[in-house]
Amino acid sequence: MITRYFLTGVAVLTLSIPAAVLAHPAVRPPERHLGDQPAAAPEAAEATPAPPRIIYTAHRGGALEVPENSMTGLTTALGRKDAQVLDFDIRTLHDGTLVVMHDATLDRTTSQAGPVNALTAAQWRTVRLRPAPALRGAWKPERPPTVAEALDRLGGRTTLMVETKDPAGLPRLARMIRDRGLTRSVYVNSNHPDVAREAHRMGLLAQLWRSAGQMRHDRPGEWRGVVDLLDIDYRARDADIRRAVASGVPHVWAHTVNTPGQRDRMVRLGCDGIITDAPSLMITTPVRAQLSGSLSGG
Repeated sequence: MITRYFLTGVAVLTLSIPAAVLAHPAVRPPERHLGDQPAAAPEAAEATPAPPRIIYTAHRGGALEVPENSMTGLTTALGRKDAQVLDFDIRTLHDGTLVVMHDATLDRTTSQAGPVNALTAAQWRTVRLRPAPALRGAWKPERPPTVAEALDRLGGRTTLMVETKDPAGLPRLARMIRDRGLTRSVYVNSNHPDVAREAHRMGLLAQLWRSAGQMRHDRPGEWRGVVDLLDIDYRARDADIRRAVASGVPHVWAHTVNTPGQRDRMVRLGCDGIITDAPSLMITTPVRAQLSGSLSGG
């Protein structure tokens, strides 16, 4: 998958996407798989093993570090290079416009109130995001972006993860991704297996997230060949996490991981990616993946 061109070969302490890929997005290096190691030189045969390779996703841009789902937050996360993937959420307005917003209402994150899907595109332009008071730094209120603006600003510069909160908007989203040539660098996320299957049928990269409760009864092997990325709850039982990792789905990433201890457990259990609200904290704290024991019941 071309998405892997963005993601593969990224060591824990080496997070920059190669400049050549960014400067010439049409030129692709030979395909490699996540976790591949370069061939070692003979004199390096006895060298210390490389650290575990982890792909970090800035969840909503890194909601503990920047204003969530804002253009400023997303571009700040891109510039910091702490994460290889940027995540944002998608809602549908009354007139069908797709916008970047997590909640079904405006109440929590903006200066207004009421349902998002009651607004038109013209009304959306009057909405202003209200940065969380706990955020460090000076953040000004700003208009939340539309999905078209986010794809135009960020698409092709990094891998994106977009969660479609309103499945009815999937056909429009698919057209937007295809028209911009981003089908191999945008994961389309949903909690619903049927939506993931439809995204796959449309030629998109399908991502499926599951809660700890859902994972108790899931049979993730059934999604092999349809789901490109399985997004699992770090609070799940060890046995359920191991079953997901062994499912045959190409990538298994954990959400929403905000402490180094949570991350280390998920890496130890086999996850190859971490979705976090605190990417700067994650990347500045060394991974201790070889700890013995477990932090949760099996």
